[in-house]
Amino acid sequence: MEEITVTERGENRSNITYLYHALADCLDRGGGRGELLFGGDRTALRIRAEEPRKEDVRARTCEQVAEIIGIGYKYRFMQERLRVCLGARERKWLCAALIAADFEGDKGYIVRKLRHTDEYSIDGFYQFRLSPLREKWERIADYIPPDFREKDLKKFCEFLIGESAKKIYLRGGTVYGEDFRPLRRSRLTGGEETETEIMLADAGFVYCLGDVEEGLADFLQKYYAERAIFS
Repeated sequence: MEEITVTERGENRSNITYLYHALADCLDRGGGRGELLFGGDRTALRIRAEEPRKEDVRARTCEQVAEIIGIGYKYRFMQERLRVCLGARERKWLCAALIAADFEGDKGYIVRKLRHTDEYSIDGFYQFRLSPLREKWERIADYIPPDFREKDLKKFCEFLIGESAKKIYLRGGTVYGEDFRPLRRSRLTGGEETETEIMLADAGFVYCLGDVEEGLADFLQKYYAERAIFS
């Protein structure tokens, strides 16, 4: 079996756990396996794959590393730099909306910058290879004025939603993509939350299957209006 290793700072061990679960199906189909390694100031995922499947596993690994950086790292970056007049939840949703607005472009850039190797250091790669991307994020954060308020968040979300044709599905508190797979990317923001998951999905339409909890229904009515379809 061939090996690929992905490492991260110990305090970011949740990123490695996220990667482990994200790759589980890919490894199972190819007869591979992943091993989580915790200890000291580093944490790691050691991936073993048969030679015919190694490049497929590597490609999937790179995509997931790009997701961790493009969502998790960008979320922390924006939280640190935004100076806006929003409460904690609305601030989180703004960060999620900013991530969703550029996610495909950011992800593509990160994947192209990842080298063909058997060992990836997520934090090292972010620090030393992605300075142009951080500069772009800095410009975005600087563009948002300090007096940015909830009404401005609503207008910004209305614009993004109006530009998207993507569909997501909501059952209970779980969000599903167009392929009906559950979405769990809000975990990269420090805690799974339905509203943040919806924002990260860059959805133009939210199809609600079954009853929706009152607070979540209020969120959908406020930010998605007629784009939220209740059954």
